[in-house]
Amino acid sequence: MDFTININNNDCKASTGDTILEVINRNGLKVPTLCHLKNSMPTGACRMCVVEDVDSGKLITSCSYPASPGLRIKTHSQRVVESRKTIIELLLSNHPDDCLYCVRNKNCELQNLSEEHHVRERRIRGKKNHENMDLSSASIVRDPEKCILCGRCVTVCEDVMGVACIDFLNRGNKTIIGTSFNEGLNTSSCINCGQCIMVCPTGALTEKNHFAEIQQAIEDPKKRVVVQYAPSISVSMAEELGMETGKDINGILNAALRKVGFDNIFDSSFSADLTIIEESAELIGRIQNGETLPMITSCCPGWVKYAEEFYPELIPNLSSCKSPQQMLGAIIKSYFAEKEGLSPEDIYSVSIMPCTAKKFEAQREEMTQAGISDVDAVLTTRELTKFLKLYGVDMFNISPELTDSPMGFRSTAGKLFGASGGVMEAAIRTAYFKITGKELVNFQIPQIRGLQNRKEAHIKIGDFDLGVAVVNGMANAKDLLDEIKNGRNDIHFVEVMACPGGCIGGGGQHIGTSDEELKARMRTLYSIDENETLKVSHKNPEIIELYNEFLKEPLGHKSHELLHTTYNKREVLI
Repeated sequence: MDFTININNNDCKASTGDTILEVINRNGLKVPTLCHLKNSMPTGACRMCVVEDVDSGKLITSCSYPASPGLRIKTHSQRVVESRKTIIELLLSNHPDDCLYCVRNKNCELQNLSEEHHVRERRIRGKKNHENMDLSSASIVRDPEKCILCGRCVTVCEDVMGVACIDFLNRGNKTIIGTSFNEGLNTSSCINCGQCIMVCPTGALTEKNHFAEIQQAIEDPKKRVVVQYAPSISVSMAEELGMETGKDINGILNAALRKVGFDNIFDSSFSADLTIIEESAELIGRIQNGETLPMITSCCPGWVKYAEEFYPELIPNLSSCKSPQQMLGAIIKSYFAEKEGLSPEDIYSVSIMPCTAKKFEAQREEMTQAGISDVDAVLTTRELTKFLKLYGVDMFNISPELTDSPMGFRSTAGKLFGASGGVMEAAIRTAYFKITGKELVNFQIPQIRGLQNRKEAHIKIGDFDLGVAVVNGMANAKDLLDEIKNGRNDIHFVEVMACPGGCIGGGGQHIGTSDEELKARMRTLYSIDENETLKVSHKNPEIIELYNEFLKEPLGHKSHELLHTTYNKREVLI
């Protein structure tokens, strides 16, 4: 049922089931929030979104209070503004005064709210928080002193990711957010996805920084410092730089990385093509030989760790392929090292990823050869922007350049890895050719494109009806995984991405990424695929050269040695 409510003396349309906040937002107005997350159950806990009910004189939380016919509210009355200001002052009373040193300085919601509400003096003094930082994780740093108990991280970890590794502990004024028994994050079920960082309004959650090690390597004349960047990076970095949302800055990025001092620049989209060659061969082999199905992608390290912890019985379903990051890291320290006459120990390999879980993946024991890591350090999209600023690179006044070869050329199929469904689409294109000897008439597969949480399709390849499924967000994946566990057998190939939208929505991307920004990034990737000519991984000339000169054949001895791995059940300590 539709009706009207009065907001600031203006009649606004509302519907049964709407909260006041939803009506406010729909009508182009804004009230501040801290605990609120779109599409999540409201709590009204922070009370930043209070509005005044004109008739009763009460202050009510707009995020949790239902709109009703005849309701009259004011969003910025004197009482409302003073209430919000008091809440901010209370939050600041025990918050560390270290904004100048905080990674979220000038990108902090608490800082912004303080400015908007003209908090310019300390009227309330409280006892400062004194908590130890949690540095145990390979990917994420927790600073409980900066936590304002908004609970967003708890919500996203449980409702979106289905992991629930953190929660509210204790009661009353002793309440904190932490893991079970408040132990280190590394002992919890955390999958390192970084979605908690994406929703944290302060600097309580950040990624683990590798700046110092990378700088040291760049300054070391004995080191060949190489860098690779993920398919989504060039289309998601624009927002961090203040450019047009979704703009592809591939050439500019190459030039900027050379100015910083990287000796060689490679595109992980090349190794995405390499992944497709190996993965499609593995899928075909499993189907033809009656091996474990469905095969599930393994290029998302957040999903892999989730499987190790929550679905160890499905580990045999995981593709044995390493991720594109790790494949390229292994090829750099073998094939590339041989071509350049370098020892693997003299190469320092950096990757730029949209994902904090890639930091965890790079240090896994499985990702080493003779004690040498495939990848030495990982930067997120956010960190890369800061790294370029540190070196004084002006991204607005720079001429585009190409990546280095070999391992710089890519197909558009490899570029599609950045979006949910992209791995599946790229794999189908190559699997279709390998099975039928013909190319697809239409390379685009609309059934598995878009931002939907779950997509399914049946693709006719010769006489075989290939059932495929694509899911993003681990809570969404859980339903499909349970169906597979319970005997569903019409699906042969599954793509799982831990983060909403896939890598374009990764935990290392722009803080506060909106649905519109995700759509813009996805559109750019699809546009690249539409406009460029090389659309399949198996026709990438540098991939063909790599097999001819070095790997010899997909799933061969050298490929298994460098490009494949195995996983095992992982016990959660607490």
